[in-house]
Amino acid sequence: MRIKTVFLFDLDGTLVDSVYQHVLAWRDALDEEGIELSVWRIHRKIGMSGGLFTNQLLRETGLAISPENVERLRQRHAAAYNRHAHQIRPLPGARALLECLTGNGIPWAIATSGRMETAAANLKPLGVNPEQNVVVTRDQVKYAKPDPDLFLTAAHRLGAKIEHAVVVGDSVWDMLAARRCRALGVGLLSGGYGADELERAGAARVYEDPADMLRHLDEVGGRR
Repeated sequence: MRIKTVFLFDLDGTLVDSVYQHVLAWRDALDEEGIELSVWRIHRKIGMSGGLFTNQLLRETGLAISPENVERLRQRHAAAYNRHAHQIRPLPGARALLECLTGNGIPWAIATSGRMETAAANLKPLGVNPEQNVVVTRDQVKYAKPDPDLFLTAAHRLGAKIEHAVVVGDSVWDMLAARRCRALGVGLLSGGYGADELERAGAARVYEDPADMLRHLDEVGGRR
């Protein structure tokens, strides 16, 4: 009996070109709170949960941040990000990749550390409707990446075993979460991480972007 393979996709930097909009939105939010943090340090945290982001922020700045500060940061980030929403575009091959999987009867889902308040702006250019497609956001799980909850929930909603899932992401946080839930991790370079970083975090294969992955889809079990 053929194993039912499913694909679980991260969103930012994996299917849509939005990583740097998130970076700039976090910079704006931090500036409004009077917190100084270099842009490159912010980039290294994109893709992890907001709670882990805050923990690392505390370690790097030595600041005492109250729960009120954390909530204001989240709201200011969301507002700043949505101001950049008109700039968001699908990455090359993203729509074609999803259409190929659908056309071949291969289930897929999106699992993002973002909340729906920011994810909605990214889903629209992809042609993804949360009412018709499986989309799991930070709002729906207890913990986000590098915890595996998002991917476990997405696989469950597809009716598949997580061991039969291919997790596609652009950050080390995606690959660490995939490793923790025993899924196959596939890394994309379109979010700014290097191939060596993704491989050290557990990526079995690394491609440039969705278009490159589509060209090699048979290598990861996506029969065309």
